Amino acid sequence: MAVSAEQARHWRYADLPGVDLLRARYIRRTFVRHTHEHYVIAAIAEGVDVFRHTGADRHAGPGTLALVNPDTPHTGRAGGPEGWRYGVVYPAPEVVAAIAAETTTLRGSPGFIRPVLDDPYAVELVHRVLRAAEEGNALAADTLLRVAVTRLLRRNGGSLPRRTVRTAGGTIAARARAVLEESLVDPPSLERLAIGLGTSPFALLRAFRDAYGMPPHAWLTDARVRRARRLLDAGTPPAAAAAAVGFTDQPHLNRHFTRIVGVPPGAYQRERKNVQDPAAAALVTSGACQNRRTPRR
Repeated sequence: MAVSAEQARHWRYADLPGVDLLRARYIRRTFVRHTHEHYVIAAIAEGVDVFRHTGADRHAGPGTLALVNPDTPHTGRAGGPEGWRYGVVYPAPEVVAAIAAETTTLRGSPGFIRPVLDDPYAVELVHRVLRAAEEGNALAADTLLRVAVTRLLRRNGGSLPRRTVRTAGGTIAARARAVLEESLVDPPSLERLAIGLGTSPFALLRAFRDAYGMPPHAWLTDARVRRARRLLDAGTPPAAAAAAVGFTDQPHLNRHFTRIVGVPPGAYQRERKNVQDPAAAALVTSGACQNRRTPRR
């Protein structure tokens, strides 16, 4: 099969509240270390998705799923020159918790145990969720999502450990994170941040990495993109969102946003507007279905 150009659509379907959707082919795209507020359920159709997760490179090929719990640092890149094609659903924690409570015996916050799961049927279910959403079939999309999440939790689910700060380093990292959250636009240097917390720069760096899986500057970029997404969802123009979260200009937002979310902020926001305009959404979906050759799995 000839490799086509990179394509991606990141959208929401009004009848699947609390769920983001992505269908994409990436070839040279790389995702920097980042986190998601939602769960990541990525069904690989072609190629290999390589992602750094919990200290190791994980490889997800056709028929497998890449599974990432909320707030878990990870990266992403192609495992070969042909890139990879996949479909992803990003259900919010409350969506997964409600499904788990109704269909499993899991207690506490549910999560995935293994980051890669070989399950061709679950892969098919995820792609069917996306297809149903594209076609405006609310009943099928909602049903298939619940079946897919239930299956994954039963096969690969467990209760996520509660995050508790037990060490002095953990306390310092939490305080540093709070400072950065309040100063996205004008953050302090590592040295000034450390001095303000009564520690040294390298001690703070080690503590922050241990607590959040990335250094403070990488966490700050991730937090800025998260805040920018909320602003874009609320209708803020990309240039204004860039300034509001501390990026130098819109091109800086574009670069970091695409390396975390997978699409540029303008394309991301257009899809959000389409959710609020059913006629426009139907038009976009119709065009996408005509122009995209989506294999029937």
